[in-house]
Amino acid sequence: MFRSSSTRHATESFSKKVGKSSSKKQRASFRAGPSSSRRYEQAASQMEQQQASPSTQASPTLTSAIVTLCIGREQRLFAAHEDVLSHSPYLGSLCRNQFFESSKRIDLPDDEPEIFSCVLEYLYKGDYYPRLEFDKRRQSWQLEDGTNPERHGTVESTVYVNGVGVVVLKDTVIYCIAEKYGMPELQRLALRKQGLQSGIQCSTILTSARYAYAHTPDNDSKLRAHYLALIIRSRHTFKRSGTMQMEMEHGGKLFFDLFVALVNHMDDMSGKSPH
Repeated sequence: MFRSSSTRHATESFSKKVGKSSSKKQRASFRAGPSSSRRYEQAASQMEQQQASPSTQASPTLTSAIVTLCIGREQRLFAAHEDVLSHSPYLGSLCRNQFFESSKRIDLPDDEPEIFSCVLEYLYKGDYYPRLEFDKRRQSWQLEDGTNPERHGTVESTVYVNGVGVVVLKDTVIYCIAEKYGMPELQRLALRKQGLQSGIQCSTILTSARYAYAHTPDNDSKLRAHYLALIIRSRHTFKRSGTMQMEMEHGGKLFFDLFVALVNHMDDMSGKSPH
């Protein structure tokens, strides 16, 4: 519960209800390849700038009206300041539609409470758990308690999506809801975090890829391309996957795009090889 008299916020769920949602830990089947050093350097520069001048999300206005939000099939209740919610064009529009209401309440039955909690945490703090950390010694990005091999914390990378009844990578769901809410900065953050995940089962990657295709526009060039590249890089693992065979038999745009991407990859490899 957020209070205008205090700026302290917990890193756990922002729900009024007591309890945490949990998901089963996924067993590793392969490890994704690391991002390029140039990408890390660019990200490091961006984070240093953010630390030098706090973002709007990190220093929100806490004097505006409190809005109650009812999220998901469970109808979990959240509360947030209207000015903070207005950083999302979608949520801000919903607030303005209740301009004459003395007590504002927004119902979002199709959204996941656990994911919405991450969105609120981002709006108030500029990041969501697990947060990004830059390891100066290794000169690389990592997720707190997650991608650093010297730590033994457990970071749940998946979430059960009630709407589709499958387990999906949490950062993928956050990316998609950020698309819905009109929050491109959150989309970039979610995509960067997902790139740091490793040891994810093939079946989870495929269900997450299908979810991404179902909840992003056809012109999306970020998340969809991420999954296509991931599958191609790990094609030897997916070739032995029974889940991959079943998914391909069901078909869909995902696998046509995968075919095109794979052909382009082979053309690029042929062009590099000596004649």
